Amino acid sequence: MKLYIKYMVSLRCKMVVREELKKLGLHYVIVTLGMVEILEDITEEQKRQLNENLRRSGLELLDDKKSILIEKIKSVIVEMIHYADEVPKVNYSEYISDKLGYNYTYLANTFSEVKGITIQQYIIKHKIEKVKELLLYDELNITEISYRLHYSSVAHLSNQFKKVTGLSPTFYKKLGQRRKKNLEDL
Repeated sequence: MKLYIKYMVSLRCKMVVREELKKLGLHYVIVTLGMVEILEDITEEQKRQLNENLRRSGLELLDDKKSILIEKIKSVIVEMIHYADEVPKVNYSEYISDKLGYNYTYLANTFSEVKGITIQQYIIKHKIEKVKELLLYDELNITEISYRLHYSSVAHLSNQFKKVTGLSPTFYKKLGQRRKKNLEDL
């Protein structure tokens, strides 16, 4: 049986879900971002208790099909940008459509209707978060980050970064370095 979980976007979330399933005596086959597959059928009482326990950690079970689909889309995007060794080189729409087995136009329309933003805007937000993370790690320069995240150019990355954050990537990196230095001086 598959259960879909909202706001499940990190390894910590997966640990929380595993622990809650264990408390209820439920055995899982797999726990991935946004979804868990359990071996047995779940009773309404177990479902209610699981949802209650998950809510304490900022997560929640999903029941309606649109919400489940939205969470699947979000999970594919988060996984694609934050957890893959390399962002796929194929068109994002093709990648998401192939992963979920739905026509991209249907996915895009459903996502926009429910979330109020486009899938592309959601992807950009996550790419910029990944850029911030990579800038602060200070292991890659802006050109390498641009290449890794498949931007057409450094200028394109910089323009998108500034549009979303209001800062240039270089200025953002300097801010992060100053904060680190200030913490070291404590």
